[in-house]
Amino acid sequence: MSAPFDPADPAGDSFRQAVQSAITGFLVDQRPVLAGIGEELEPLRLAAVDYTGGGKRLRPAFSYWGAVAAAGQPVDAAPLLRAVSSLELLHVSALMHDDLMDHSDTRRGVPAAHRRFGAAHERAGGSGPAGDFGADMAILLGDLLLVWSMEMFTTSGIEPLRLAATGPLLEAVRTEVTCGQVLDVTAEAGMTGGGRESGLDLANRIVEYKTARYTVARPAQIGVSLAGGTADLQQAMLTFGSPLGRAFQFRDDLLGVFGDAQVTGKPAGDDIREGKRTTLVAHAIVASTPGDARALETLLGRHDLDDADIASARRIIQASGARAGVEADIERAYRQALDALGAASMTHEGRIALTELARQCVQRSS
Repeated sequence: MSAPFDPADPAGDSFRQAVQSAITGFLVDQRPVLAGIGEELEPLRLAAVDYTGGGKRLRPAFSYWGAVAAAGQPVDAAPLLRAVSSLELLHVSALMHDDLMDHSDTRRGVPAAHRRFGAAHERAGGSGPAGDFGADMAILLGDLLLVWSMEMFTTSGIEPLRLAATGPLLEAVRTEVTCGQVLDVTAEAGMTGGGRESGLDLANRIVEYKTARYTVARPAQIGVSLAGGTADLQQAMLTFGSPLGRAFQFRDDLLGVFGDAQVTGKPAGDDIREGKRTTLVAHAIVASTPGDARALETLLGRHDLDDADIASARRIIQASGARAGVEADIERAYRQALDALGAASMTHEGRIALTELARQCVQRSS
């Protein structure tokens, strides 16, 4: 795999295709491994192929361009691409478990893993409840993708000393995103905070660990480490990535309530049905009238909401000023991230690419 990619289009077609090629090659190599265990494993591998196709590829992009920020583009990008693409397997691993916990029906335009395997159970006339089988297989697929993400990274061809130096960052991102998910689940159940922390502060804490570090900061730091970058640049990637990751999630929160389902690929208002305690919702509950706040609370987490219910939730959020407030939060965090980038010492290509990735994180409709 040759370099360079275009820093003005850092997650464009050529980059995404290169990431896809690295992932596809890895999954093809797993075919004989799984075949040696039994033919029952092939449906799991084929599901991995399907669910790792597409997506924004933001985590590999931030990691790749973090490396470029430290040392420029490599002549042979294949080892670096394989290493950073392993983050996509980690991401899809989390998505498999997320879809199960959220009771989602689809993922990237196809049935979610638990639905896919539940349907396969029904077609085969399997024993026991099809839903239980689907859930079990979705958990196992997520676990397998997590294991594979580690294998793909360690067999990337990157110099062993740099792989070892980067290990703590990978351990951190795996721990942080899992713990962020725990915070999210317990918040939805009303079991987090215990009155010692405001709903808004709790929502921001969840965002920091579930999204900001996981999507931007740690991937960029991993790239810097893989390229042998300085400790100062590592810190700059955290200072840049934390506010940008928050802005990215805040945009997701807005799209989850007000987005166009034809563009986002998610049913309108799904975040309300799932009861997500987002920063947007926290803002709305704090700023609404007592009656509106109670009404919004009763809508959260109800999977039977119809279009009229979603419209009511939107009205409450809009009237509270929360939508405008989150837009202001996005702009503030975006500017903070750009200021951090401007103050850091890095290659010209890296600065161009990371600046463009930042723009794409906040100025989007899906």
